[in-house]
Amino acid sequence: MTKLSKLTLALMLAGASSNVFAADLDTLQTQLKQLKQQMQMLEQQLAAEKTKQQKINEQHEQQVAQISKKAEQTTVVAATKAEEKESAGITVGGAIRTNYSVTSYSEGNDEDRLGDFDFDIFRLNLSGEVGGVLLGGEIRFFDYMTVIKSAWAGYQLNDEWQVQAGITKVPFGNDPYNSHNYFFSTNYYIGLEDDHDLGIMFKRKVSDNWQLDLGFFKNDELGGVDGYVEDRSHRYSYDIVGSRSAGERIDADPATKADPTADPSIIGGSPLGEYNTFTGRFAYHFEHGEGITTEVGISALAGGLHDGTDRAGDYNAWALHLNSHINNWNIQLQHGEYNYNVDNIDRMAVGAYGFYDSIAADATTSTFNVAYSVPVQWGPVSNLQFYNDYGIIYNKSDNSANTWMNVTGVSVAAGGLFTYIDYVHARNQPFVGGSIAGNGETESRFNINLGYYF
Repeated sequence: MTKLSKLTLALMLAGASSNVFAADLDTLQTQLKQLKQQMQMLEQQLAAEKTKQQKINEQHEQQVAQISKKAEQTTVVAATKAEEKESAGITVGGAIRTNYSVTSYSEGNDEDRLGDFDFDIFRLNLSGEVGGVLLGGEIRFFDYMTVIKSAWAGYQLNDEWQVQAGITKVPFGNDPYNSHNYFFSTNYYIGLEDDHDLGIMFKRKVSDNWQLDLGFFKNDELGGVDGYVEDRSHRYSYDIVGSRSAGERIDADPATKADPTADPSIIGGSPLGEYNTFTGRFAYHFEHGEGITTEVGISALAGGLHDGTDRAGDYNAWALHLNSHINNWNIQLQHGEYNYNVDNIDRMAVGAYGFYDSIAADATTSTFNVAYSVPVQWGPVSNLQFYNDYGIIYNKSDNSANTWMNVTGVSVAAGGLFTYIDYVHARNQPFVGGSIAGNGETESRFNINLGYYF
């Protein structure tokens, strides 16, 4: 084969190969195009499946949310019903208390017996709600008398206002007490602390930082001067029971049981009773620092005095008060006056705890109390409160000596036990060897009151 023939043959073979390659390339491009189309279809199907699954998931989440919401609603309703069921009905509580004292005004108590340990009280407390009606009450059993401290029915008019009717607390001064110790303050013994009378109360709870209590009391808790009781001194809180001239002073001291039968109607005084008394207490609460809250307020009352036949006079009282909590500290201040206006009378007779005492018809009162609370973990002991309470009654219309009392002590909370340990230094103070209208010596009393509360 010649060179020309060989060259021709090579060119023919190259052309044939080129044609074959071209044909293979076209086939490959076609296949790639088909694969691309298939991938696009798969991507579209995948996107559609994803959208479908997303819708399914969203529907599932909505169903789960609805189920959870129903479960929460069911829980809330069940809890609400449980709370309603728990709050409905009457709760019964109370206390049993005993008392140990060593006094300077009883030689036998101080020197011979080294103090006395006596039964104090057994009391029962009732509180709760029945059919939308609020109920509250307390009865106290002493070894020499039984008294009703409070007994009232009430209704919650709206979120802010509540009404109470019956034997309920007279709103006056620092609330709930103007003291920290077992003996209260000097104001208690003239009927201006923790006093309870028969009437109706409208109470507005703290809202927008202010609180208001308004009351009308028909008479004292024993029915006034014509109450059906044998002894008008058998009561928990001090009230006016009669009048006396300055020459009819009684040194009645419940601690020593001096002159327990000195009824003002027996010794020449005139029986009297409080009636138609209007009371009001306004307080403003505010915070002025971390852990610091203060209440400032004003209280006032005015009413009549009746001798069983006619109106015999009237009476009134007012007080400015402050109650401040500064972290663990508590400071109480109160200042005020009271006036009993009865013709030609400069002393009034008061009664409580089975005894009678005399007070000046007009006087000024001031108190200053400070306390410090310490949370502890000493076995069952959970809290200690150290305090010093001071009160004085002065500027008396009968020119009798000032009444003052200083109590230094500590209260101990331990489970159901609550104990007051007090050292009292006082002059002309009931329960500490004196009478408010007296002119006695300065006396002292060490006192431990131990109570179990249930």
